[in-house]
Amino acid sequence: MSATFLLDASLATLTLAVAAYAIFAREAFTAVVAFISYGLLLALVWVRLSAVDVALTEAAIGSGVTGVLLIGAAGRIGDGDASAPASLGPFATILCGILCAGASAGVAAAVLSLPPAAPTLATLAVQELPATGLGNPVTGVLLAYRAIDTLLEAVVLVLALIGVWSFARDAHWGGRPKSPSAPDPDGALVFLGRLLPPLGIIVGVHLVWTGANEPGGAFQGGTILAATWILVMLAGLCDAPSAGRPWLRFALVGGPALFLAIGVAGFAIAGAFLAYPEGYAKPLILLIEAALTLSIAVALGLLALGAPARRPQQ
Repeated sequence: MSATFLLDASLATLTLAVAAYAIFAREAFTAVVAFISYGLLLALVWVRLSAVDVALTEAAIGSGVTGVLLIGAAGRIGDGDASAPASLGPFATILCGILCAGASAGVAAAVLSLPPAAPTLATLAVQELPATGLGNPVTGVLLAYRAIDTLLEAVVLVLALIGVWSFARDAHWGGRPKSPSAPDPDGALVFLGRLLPPLGIIVGVHLVWTGANEPGGAFQGGTILAATWILVMLAGLCDAPSAGRPWLRFALVGGPALFLAIGVAGFAIAGAFLAYPEGYAKPLILLIEAALTLSIAVALGLLALGAPARRPQQ
């Protein structure tokens, strides 16, 4: 039994244990902390599977931004609602258990029914990668081979934010989200809010720039920038922006709009939607990634803040 096998087995066991703890935890905040820990362990699992891009996304979005959202939700509902499912009654509890078991059995059956050698286009994708000028096959897939999916993912973020904003009262439309509670000016949160932003900006920009050839990209870099922005606002070092600001809305839709414009231009310059002219694929992809990074950072940051809760003039 090798040390690598022991490491993987221990990591898998710990991941399953933390996942179970997050499910069965009775206090909301405890469950959220367990969920964040589970996301970080899952990122290590993806690293062991040599999927570093997925690991970065899991750590940044699955644990980082999602963790902030869940902590905010736990703070609003309190621990009293964490045991709400018990009030559904035994019949509803048993029904939920049956449905969850059925869903798990369906996923297990689908995985076990896969052929021994799964069909893949990975070899063909790697062979055609030099035509894009990229060195990272994941970026090639996301921005060249299935660029329309990536475009739709960016649009979905904007639509999700519009959905969150729709919960605002009419008098608050275009205003600012609720300010976080003022932290202790000498506390750790304020200290981190002053210390980490320069590092967060450098790491976020680096992930975007290196994503053309190494693991990284717009979603990973944008999430790091969003987390840095959220930390600064939670520390009370800057106020949340007004949702009616033109620059904010331009930053929000600028990335998807530029992506769409380049895609439409592909009809005239490359003969197809979202096609890149020969020799210009890499510069255009880097331009799209840079614009998407800003839009993703703004969208995720505003999603974490929630709907406007203050009048525009406040």
